[in-house]
Amino acid sequence: QVQLVESGGGLVQAGGSLRLSCAASGSIFSINAMGWYRQVPGKQRELVAVITSGGSTNYADSVKGRFAISRDNAKNTVYLQMNSLQPEDTALYYCNIRGASTRGPYEYWGQGTQVTVSS
Repeated sequence: QVQLVESGGGLVQAGGSLRLSCAASGSIFSINAMGWYRQVPGKQRELVAVITSGGSTNYADSVKGRFAISRDNAKNTVYLQMNSLQPEDTALYYCNIRGASTRGPYEYWGQGTQVTVSS
């Protein structure tokens, strides 16, 4: 069984910074991509940033230049450094991992961590 434990969310003023962490544990094999998504009530979950096992990254246009994703493969941990936060960044942020095992592809989600940015 795989568990994703997220941390680092909270309340911050506009212009501030937060760093999210997500540690994966359990029977994990060959994680290909680790990423962060976010969701606000009434809207679909959207991609924030993703990083592959080779270090390639992809960001939503709305966070480019402000957010940075990184990962520690030895620790199966992914980070999201969020700078210059704005009220529109307020959302529930979810960690996501995707990979492949001998039983086929897999995908897991964290429980979500709330980020609230006040104006």
